[in-house]
Amino acid sequence: MPFTLHLRSRLPSAIRSLILQKKPNIRNTSSMAGELRPASLVVLPRSLAPAFERFCQVNTGPLPLLGQSEPEKWMLPPQGAISETRMGHPQFWKYEFGACTGSLASLEQYSEQLKDMVAFFLGCSFSLEEALEKAGLPRRDPAGHSQAGAYKTTVPCVTHAGFCCPLVVTMRPIPKDKLEGLVRACCSLGELLGIKELSKPAYGDAMVCPPGEVPVFWPSPLTSLGAVSSCETPLAFASIPGCTVMTDLKDAKAPPGCLTPERIPEVHHISQDPLHYSIASVSASQKIRELESMIGIDPGNRGIGHLLCKDELLKASLSLSHARSVLITTGFPTHFNHEPPEETDGPPGAVALVAFLQALEKEVAIIVDQRAWNLHQKIVEDAVEQGVLKTQIPILTYQGGSVEAAQAFLCKNGDPQTPRFDHLVAIERAGRAADGNYYNARKMNIKHLVDPIDDLFLAAKKIPGISSTGVGDGGNELGMGKVKEAVRRHIRHGDVIACDVEADFAVIAGEHSDGRPVRPATQGVSNWGGYALACALYILYSCAVHSQYLRKAVGPSRAPGDQAWTQALPSVIKEEKMLGILVQHKVRSGVSGIVGMEVDGLPFHNTHAEMIQKLVDVTTAQV
Repeated sequence: MPFTLHLRSRLPSAIRSLILQKKPNIRNTSSMAGELRPASLVVLPRSLAPAFERFCQVNTGPLPLLGQSEPEKWMLPPQGAISETRMGHPQFWKYEFGACTGSLASLEQYSEQLKDMVAFFLGCSFSLEEALEKAGLPRRDPAGHSQAGAYKTTVPCVTHAGFCCPLVVTMRPIPKDKLEGLVRACCSLGELLGIKELSKPAYGDAMVCPPGEVPVFWPSPLTSLGAVSSCETPLAFASIPGCTVMTDLKDAKAPPGCLTPERIPEVHHISQDPLHYSIASVSASQKIRELESMIGIDPGNRGIGHLLCKDELLKASLSLSHARSVLITTGFPTHFNHEPPEETDGPPGAVALVAFLQALEKEVAIIVDQRAWNLHQKIVEDAVEQGVLKTQIPILTYQGGSVEAAQAFLCKNGDPQTPRFDHLVAIERAGRAADGNYYNARKMNIKHLVDPIDDLFLAAKKIPGISSTGVGDGGNELGMGKVKEAVRRHIRHGDVIACDVEADFAVIAGEHSDGRPVRPATQGVSNWGGYALACALYILYSCAVHSQYLRKAVGPSRAPGDQAWTQALPSVIKEEKMLGILVQHKVRSGVSGIVGMEVDGLPFHNTHAEMIQKLVDVTTAQV
């Protein structure tokens, strides 16, 4: 019968000696079930052992270290101690100065060198089969082969003392309706990625992803092969992919609080092209839903409630959390008889979101009408001077007018494979109606004041990797095309003013609910949507489940002192300064036309200040 190897955290000499033999004790076990778990092997010079141990510790997702040997205690086993010898079966790869120079059936011929080397045993991704079974998913091998494919990614592991390499992941096709159950069974240790070339794994055999299923990826200890190459040591060994040692050591278990709302993950589909799911804890998701409910109130019964779509704020913030570069647009020139014609709803929400994205170290820019460029340049300069923004940001304009021009603007050298931005956000931005015009809430055509920034949102729909969010309060804002049928049915003049251009996510902001009469033209305050997006990002970056997912299972979480974004939330003080800046530049309230401390006819103090504080209180509340 086959010999099975039991490992302990510090390996006794009899066990260490086994890997010197030409025996089936290190076997291809990717299909095996039972109590024993597989481990892969890396053997390095003693001088590199501390550095590699630390490298594993800071990249525990792909490199879960189960145990390691002690140097100078290697020995050959007694004659006949192990049965079923299989001569010549490849079990190890040999590395010399970073290059793989051959395969070996045993390490017996290197017994002298091994006396000054250390063996590391790494938990295998094949143990995810247990999680698959817990989620009610059958074990499935690729087309009669025994080793599922593994893929090199562009995600770098955390570098340490010369060890550096990209993350390697394994894949399983999973039915869409089983995703959340699977992730919960893994306590969110899985990683969902969009890898296009499933037919070309770096190791092993490709797996087909049938219709109705999505590729799900887990960090793989095969990541260690790149690490061994990177250190360029004169001699090293690693077990061949699929050839593993069976051990009774357990993988690191999730902490006792795994089943609390702070640890239970929810899975959300946030992009189809490329296919992308994201994860947040149940408690984080619930807090973001509470924010969405707060900004979507409609006591004036103006119809805003009919536009609400569940979880749009949650999905928009999840998408933004993955973004590298964000382009934000704002500006609704409703006061066409004044100069400037802008209103106070929009720019504060946009700047609040910019401030938080800056703190997250994302690239961010604002795009506005060319005629309003000077105004917004001054607004941003004043915001920096008064501490509302940390640093100056680019202010862009666009007067394109064709699909080609929009694509050229959004992509480097016009190439859709290399977009400049991966998320577009419109906050209270005039949106194009079905007849090609732009209308304010009173059905007045303001097209002569609006540049065709809508074209960028239309072009983004056809460029893989760019998502978009629209924030509005009346249905005539850019991005509200997603809810245009509801706007036409439930909003005054909706059949004319409804925006025809949709965003991937539509965040709806409603009206104030303090019981006071609401002005007839009041449709809500989109600034609240900008504040809520910033707050939702704070919640996500404070969520351990989501943060681990963002790290793609590599690297330690940030230390509390590194979390500069905790100070970047909107606040009553900062938003009062921001509104004061707009007043200095003669920007008017959207409803009353007053140049003063109000937005959409509602005073800042006791109304907007109260909403800002409520949003922040929900965001920072301890669960």
